[in-house]
Order: sequence, then structure tokens, then C-alpha cells
Amino acid sequence: MKTISDWIDSCSKEQLETYQEWFNLADSDGDGRVTGNDATKFFALSNLSRSQLKQVWAIADAKRQGFLGFQEFVIAMQLVALAQAGYDINSDILKTEIDKENIKSPVMEGLDALIAKTKSLTINAQPDVFGTAQPQPLPLNSWAGPKSVKKLPLSAVTSIIDGLKRLYVERLKPLEVTYRFNDFVSPLLTNSDFDAKPMVMLLGQYSTGKTTFIKHLLRCDYPGAHIGPEPTTDRFVVVMSGPDERSIPGNTIAVDADMPFSGLTTFGGSFLSKFQCSQMPHPLLDEITFVDTPGVLSGEKQRTQRSYDFTGVISWFAAKCDLILLLFDPHKLDISDEFKRVIGSLRGHDDKIRVVLNKADQIDTQQLMRVYGALMWSLGKVLNTPEVVRVYIGSFNDKPINEGFVGPLGQDLFEKEQNDLLADLVDIPRKACDSRINEFVKRARSAKIHAHIISHLKNEMPAMMGKAKAQQRLIDNLEDEFRKVQREFHLPAGDFPNVEHFREVLSGYSIDKFEKLKPKMIQAVDDMLGYEIPELLKKFRNPYD
Repeated sequence: MKTISDWIDSCSKEQLETYQEWFNLADSDGDGRVTGNDATKFFALSNLSRSQLKQVWAIADAKRQGFLGFQEFVIAMQLVALAQAGYDINSDILKTEIDKENIKSPVMEGLDALIAKTKSLTINAQPDVFGTAQPQPLPLNSWAGPKSVKKLPLSAVTSIIDGLKRLYVERLKPLEVTYRFNDFVSPLLTNSDFDAKPMVMLLGQYSTGKTTFIKHLLRCDYPGAHIGPEPTTDRFVVVMSGPDERSIPGNTIAVDADMPFSGLTTFGGSFLSKFQCSQMPHPLLDEITFVDTPGVLSGEKQRTQRSYDFTGVISWFAAKCDLILLLFDPHKLDISDEFKRVIGSLRGHDDKIRVVLNKADQIDTQQLMRVYGALMWSLGKVLNTPEVVRVYIGSFNDKPINEGFVGPLGQDLFEKEQNDLLADLVDIPRKACDSRINEFVKRARSAKIHAHIISHLKNEMPAMMGKAKAQQRLIDNLEDEFRKVQREFHLPAGDFPNVEHFREVLSGYSIDKFEKLKPKMIQAVDDMLGYEIPELLKKFRNPYD
């Protein structure tokens, strides 16, 4: 017997055509999105209770985008049909088994008359010949009478992500440009940064199974995948959805406005020659993008033989990613200085880090216990957090688990751990919108602190003589200047940038040419964080709350 989730995915062609007609009717402004206001009017025709419709919206808008696209609208309509058939709509309903023969299409009272009215208006409208008027579909707002139809203002947005784009351009970007935030911390954001799919980055020393892990999840090879005991992945590979299987070189990706990688141009041609995008059609890649990284080398090779800023690139990707997986091999538990530096570049993104002890079936149960303890001890010295990091234990490849080593107890453990990790990955698309908001707020706070630092350094410069000496003194005593800014404006110390990196970038600029503090810009960002973002979230919450 099928589950409800399978049943929803197996809509007939006729049903989809019907739902498309309903969707076009419900979508009052024709932008391909049914907003909360649209939904409350349309779903009212189902005669379901408010509590039932609240659950329908919550399940259909699982990603919390604040609107329903066509796919989500179909899910909502199928859930309405289930509710009308007597099913209890709750968060676990998608796993419930169903007898599809007893489920009929949803009944929407008064909808046929409304569709007929819309069609008659379209037929009676004059054709668009020689500049005459085009037929206009009847908007959903017209149900309440012609006086309720209002033209949407240009500033109106129909999703949380669109709202964040507008706030960035109007509030945050002017501050970033004025105080050169893009030169010191992170490149300016583009539309593709907001619209990008959630990303998962895999980090680890060579031959810890990063590429094999991605292949295991996809259950197939992807273009450009190389696997071997030696350091085989010598480049950053972004594995994402595409119409066909192909590899795109780094320089091409970096200039593609539809991809969120334009910021990588700051690392130069040496890096872009070691960067590529592997595209292929795959249902998992429609939801998540994977970033495969070169194995972290040991000794001086990591620093001297990389022709680009490896830790800088890792830090850039860390800010963009929704999840960071640190992979370890039971035989490679030592965290070298280079790997420690890479993990240190993830500072500020501790909530995204998950640790995977891979290839755990290569050792027996007693050794696994000791290896796990040694790994936790090593991580405790590197990850400066009081909480214990989540470690997944397993063997993430397509080979059967070596029962001779691990025994039945180990096999059961591996299966549970793998299911937990997969559940974590499956949850990523649902949390993507929340993650975007989280990163946006973090960026806004960081930009605000950056503006205070830059303006403070400017104020410390003399008006006429001795500018070069004053600049050198400020650069040398940067830690003290940070503390002064922190005390003066009551800012949290943990939000301040890395002193050494800031000093390195600052040495290439003339502090005297920086801008003084502009209180109006700071106030605009404060208002955005204090009022506008909460209002945006309130606008696009569940319309039945």
C-alpha cells in the first residue's frame, strides 16, 4: 500500500491540468506564487476548518518561503482532499498509508461558477490586434467586488527572499559600499546569492571518502569525480543540478550571473583554474548543491604548494553553505596544523559543522570505541566550543558493511547513524529560508561593526601632519582599537573580525581616505534588524496563525 507522500507525487495528468487552472485562478497577481492572502480566499471554498487549513499550509509550505509555488499548491490540494475524506491532517500524515481508491478530488464550493465567469470575461474581451486591449483574467480579489482591486506598489514583495533582496539593496548595501565591507569581509551580494539552492560542503584530509560520500548519496558517478587512495581531488568541485551531464570550468562559472559564485573572482585566476562545476539531472541535486574540496595536505605542502588562499576559499564557502561536514578516517585522526587552520577559518559557523567518522567498518568494535574517544579529544582542542560536536559514525560508501569486523551490534549502529545523517541532510531544504534569514542578520551585524571600526580608525588620524606614522601605530595596535570600539558602542566581542586578517587587508589602504561615521546609515540598519525583518517574517508566516 502506498504512503500519502507517494500518492501526492503520483498525480495524474488530468489532475495536474485541473490544479494548474485552479492555481492560475488563485494567483491573483499572476507572479507564479500563491501568497497567504490568496490562499485564505481560495482555500475557504473547501469549507474546511481554520485549524485544518493551518496544517495544510504548514505541510505544503515546508520550506517556510511564505508562498506556495505550483508544486506546493498541488500538495495543498491533495491534503484538502484527504481532510475532506476524513483524514486527520498533521505533521506525520505524509508517512501514513492510504487506500487511494477511497480518495476523491477536492471539492471547492462555487469554483465552477467562478471559472465559467472568468472564461466568459476572457472570451468577451477584445483581441490584442492593432493595439487594442488584451483579455485580462479575473483576479481572486474580484470575489469581494471591483472596489477591492488595488494596484500593487513597486515595493511590494511576495516572498521572504524577495523581501531580503529589497532590504539588502535599500538598507545594507549602501553601508557595505561606503565602508568597503566587500574588500575586508565578503563580496557584495547578488540576486543569485539569495536564490541559490542550499549547499553542503565536505572537508577533510585526503582519502577520507569525501567524493565517495557524494557518490553514495547520489547513487551514481558525477562528471569529474576521481577516487583513489592518493590525493585525487585537486580542485573545488560544485556538484549541482543541470539539464545534462557536463563539467563547467571555474572562470565560466564565476562570470555567470545566474550562479552564486561571482565572489570567488577575488581569489584570482590561480584558484579559478582549480575550480569547476559538475552538472547533472538528479532529484537530490534539485534540492541541494554539494561542494567537494581538495584534501587538506600535511606539512608545508598545504601552504607553499597551493597557488591560492586555500583557507580564504574555505571561509568564503562556509559563509554560503548550510551544512559543513568534516570527514575523518579511523587511520587519520591526527589534526595537522594545516587542518587546524582550515577548521579555524570556519569561525562563526559552528552551528553548521557536523563531524563524520567515515570508513568505521575497517576496525573492530573495541578499536572503534578508542578511535571515537581519540577523535573527540582531538576535536576538543580545535573546536573552541563548550558543547560536544555531533559525530556520525558509519561507512558511507556503496560496499556492504564488513560484518567480520564490526559484528551485528556495529551494523545496527551504522544503520542508525546513517539514517540520522540522512535525516539531517533531508531537513536542509526545509530550513533553507530560515538559514538565509540567519546569514543575512549575521552579515548585517558584521557590516555594522565593520562601519564602526573603519570610522573609528578614520577619527584617530591627524588632520595634517604625521599621517603615515599614525596609520602604522593604528595597524600595530589594532587589538586595542577594537577594544575601544567595543566599549564605546557596547558591541559584543565575539562579533568582531579576525584581527590578523583585518590588519593584513588594512595595510593596503590609506585610513585617511575612509569615511567618517554616518549615523543615518547605522540607524537604517538598526531599524531593519529591529523592525523591518520582524515585520517581513510576520507578513509571510502561516496565514492561519
